[in-house]
Amino acid sequence: MSLRPKDLVRYKDLGLLLVKHGARARRDGDGEFLDTEDAEQDAEHLALDLEEMGPTFVKLGQLLSTRADLLPPAYLNALSRLQDKVEPFDFQDVERIVTEELGVKMSKAFESFDERPIASASLGQVHHAVLRSGRAVAVKVQRPDIRERIVDDMDAIERIAEFADSHTKAGRQFGFADMAREFRRSLMSELDYREEANNLRILARNLAGRERIVVPLPVDDYTTAHVLTMDYVPGRSIGSLSPAALADIDGPVLARELFSAYLDQILIDGFFHADPHPGNVFITDDGRLALLDLGMVARVDPDMQDRLIKLLLAITEGRGKEAADVAIDIGTKLDHYDGDNFVREATRLVGRNQSASISDIHAGALISEMTRVSGMNGLRLPPELTMLGKALLNLDEVVRALDPDFDPNAVIQAESADLMQRKLLHTVSPGNIMSAAMDAKEFAERLPGRVNKVMDALAEGELTLNIQGIDEANIMRGVQKLANRIAAALIVASLVIGAALIMRIPTQSRLFGYPALAIVMFLVAAAAGAWVLVSIFLSDLPQRRRRR
Repeated sequence: MSLRPKDLVRYKDLGLLLVKHGARARRDGDGEFLDTEDAEQDAEHLALDLEEMGPTFVKLGQLLSTRADLLPPAYLNALSRLQDKVEPFDFQDVERIVTEELGVKMSKAFESFDERPIASASLGQVHHAVLRSGRAVAVKVQRPDIRERIVDDMDAIERIAEFADSHTKAGRQFGFADMAREFRRSLMSELDYREEANNLRILARNLAGRERIVVPLPVDDYTTAHVLTMDYVPGRSIGSLSPAALADIDGPVLARELFSAYLDQILIDGFFHADPHPGNVFITDDGRLALLDLGMVARVDPDMQDRLIKLLLAITEGRGKEAADVAIDIGTKLDHYDGDNFVREATRLVGRNQSASISDIHAGALISEMTRVSGMNGLRLPPELTMLGKALLNLDEVVRALDPDFDPNAVIQAESADLMQRKLLHTVSPGNIMSAAMDAKEFAERLPGRVNKVMDALAEGELTLNIQGIDEANIMRGVQKLANRIAAALIVASLVIGAALIMRIPTQSRLFGYPALAIVMFLVAAAAGAWVLVSIFLSDLPQRRRRR
């Protein structure tokens, strides 16, 4: 495996970071991360270095902030706060991109379009505008040439990851190439604003019954791969509100509503907003919560949802052994897997959560800690759990800002029965009912023919059983031994009966005063019987020893 010359520059930059900060993140002999007095300072320097390297590496740092199995807590905390800090690009570029994408001049499409952006990030920036119909909208415009830059960066990162997997123990243990490919898919998805528009529609539909939560809807005719037009939501982000401003809203009610909505997204709908940090959650002017920036979402299949419900309930109710069993069931066992130690560590972790005060309970941190413990013991948990941990980490920060006394364990336990009921109702959809009805119809139609085939084969003596997973040769040897013993017993019995009948026939040939032929038959029968008994004893002796 070789790296291209243009990759070497990026490899050098990224390699310097790994060498500079790697000592803080390596493990000791017991699998624990080494810690130093200035680890937090070094972690902050790493976050700053990644910011200087550009948007791809900012996103990479945000991804690494979810990997508690790879990095120590100081680095996770620093990278979780990593945000895009970039200057807005020129309005002339905004006007050119919007005109090219929509195929119409900006003045024709919009009644007004603010030149100054209301938000600016590494992938794009957002402007307030008003459509000709009078509808207030927010227009997200992608940065010029950002896609080409990210593609080049990802090519280098993927090659470095493949090189690490082939030449390092850590690469073989954690699978950096798989992480890089998943990272590329996530970034490419964020660069296509049509996917974000679809995400907005799905989340708005799923949360339609929650009056206190708002999701802006996209304007399809004004949305392309590089321009996203959606409803404008007036308000302020949670992260920008002062304590005095937070005191004016009904924080506890909003916190519970938001956390409950996320339980629905993850465990019922299987589709959730994966990046609810305080900058992406707004308090609207009318006192509701708005979920913005759906470029990063995650999906959970129904089977994984059932397991996550079991995991969350086991954790919140203090059943550490059960939580460990669920994690083992959904995880992948690596070469150095140590199940006994993982169960001990997970049980201790869950027990510590039970004894913690309400202010110390953080659902996201607990999931991340479970991920770290699993990684230490050679158990790789699925990406869905990593994304869940990241979402809950950000969600913890939001709900604590709304309600410092918020108790996630109490909410999970209080809503567990309702969650299960709604999940069962969710599965009883018209599509599922129709599918089950079609299966029943097919079974009913084919049943008579199949029964006729079985009865015909049985009547003609052609019915056969195909049994797999059994050593047929061993069975045949056992049957043959049984048949040999039965045959030998029948021969012995025949000799005894024949000799008894011959004893009554008068003959001149005598042995010991009895007919010679009868005596010979008795002796042969006795010898054959003794041989059968000895063979039975010798063949059964090993089985009796194994049972002991």
